[in-house]
Amino acid sequence: MEAFFISTAVVALAEMGDKTQLLSLVLAAKFRKPWPIVLGIFVATLVNHALAGAVGAWVTTVLGPDVLRWILGISFLAMAVWMLIPDKLDDDESSGPGRFGVFGTTVLLFFLAEMGDKTQIATVMLAAKYSAYYWVVAGTTLGMMLANAPVVWLGDKITRRLPLTLIHRVCAAIFAVLGVLALVAG
Repeated sequence: MEAFFISTAVVALAEMGDKTQLLSLVLAAKFRKPWPIVLGIFVATLVNHALAGAVGAWVTTVLGPDVLRWILGISFLAMAVWMLIPDKLDDDESSGPGRFGVFGTTVLLFFLAEMGDKTQIATVMLAAKYSAYYWVVAGTTLGMMLANAPVVWLGDKITRRLPLTLIHRVCAAIFAVLGVLALVAG
């Protein structure tokens, strides 16, 4: 259960102010159909994080525990620094629904926006750290939904009131602690 709770908290915090959260806001403002957007976010996240978790679990079979410990420790510390750099949404990600509809457009855009994103890389690292693939994927998916579903339904009202800089700093501190623990706990 530790893997589930840590994964949920880390991803929910990491997602605050992230480009995929901004994409959620753009999709909600553009289409004004929250249910297909939220379901699209869920499907895209589940598939993306299942793949990322599989990569993380696979890495543990290839690398020895000492090498993995150093990679994880340094990766978590790098994520701490990366959390302090705010994301911006690219203009080309907000194109119309076209032939895919609101749900299909959300799945496609969200899946692509999540590629190489902080939360996807965090999922890889968490799956490598914990040998609990399903709990990590469930936790990271729940974390994404906790951060993005309210944005779809409440949009601007929420994002204007959250101290994103403080949230990013807290998340950076969590990643830094995880990194130090990974390096020291050897």
